[in-house]
Amino acid sequence: MELLQNIGQGLRTFASDVAQGFFEITHNGFALLGLVVVVCAGTALARPDLRQSAEVELMGWLQERHIATTEAAWQPSEPGAIERATATNPAELPKQQAAVAFWLSKKYRVAPEPLGALVAEAYEVGRQTKLDPTLILAIMAVESGFNPFAQSTVGAQGLMQVMTRVHTAKYDRFGGTLAAFDPVTNLKVGVKVLQECIARAGSIEGGLRHYVGDGLGEQGQNYALKVLAEHARLFQVATGRTLPPPEPRVIPAAAPATEPQVDPVQTKADDTLLSLSQSAS
Repeated sequence: MELLQNIGQGLRTFASDVAQGFFEITHNGFALLGLVVVVCAGTALARPDLRQSAEVELMGWLQERHIATTEAAWQPSEPGAIERATATNPAELPKQQAAVAFWLSKKYRVAPEPLGALVAEAYEVGRQTKLDPTLILAIMAVESGFNPFAQSTVGAQGLMQVMTRVHTAKYDRFGGTLAAFDPVTNLKVGVKVLQECIARAGSIEGGLRHYVGDGLGEQGQNYALKVLAEHARLFQVATGRTLPPPEPRVIPAAAPATEPQVDPVQTKADDTLLSLSQSAS
């Protein structure tokens, strides 16, 4: 019995010593931490250069953490960018479409990938509407030079320079008039307007005159001839006929002082190309 009492007393003494030691360690540890803080604060007050250096280091670390957090939050949405891009590798298109895309890319100094997507869409819309896709592309070339953000002085917008305020209702199914600056949407709305113009005039040439808003005037006639000439060239490219390499279109730094004169030799050549395209179709 006495033995058990001695063992119990020994265990209590051991536990008490352990507890006392733990208290001393933690107490001394907190005291040491407090001492370090006090020393650091005193040093910072005595040495402004060290304080400034520490502040710079701290701000740099905080900024790095902020950037890392922001990038981590943004990263999940990045893969959607490729889905929003209006671009297609022309090499993956059918031979005719690829030839047209590369030819337009050289002439209008536009990347072939966006043109590949537009050419493919023009061929699909042309199939649905029974319009020659090279005619649709010729209108885009003449109207905007394939700039989807182009706007004229009278408010025509986008690839096919549709008068947005006149054809507002046509954009309703696409979410509103801001869709005028979406290349594919502008193409589809422009083709719808062109269909209406051709139906009103009874011919493609007459429809083009109405499309530019000058059905019977000289401006409408010149516009129609210009589009048809480009159409004839594109038709030849699409059908595999050999054409001279296109000269890149030069965009002047300022508008010319006078209207450019029509070259009768070039007009004759364009008329010949147009006749060839009509006979081939």
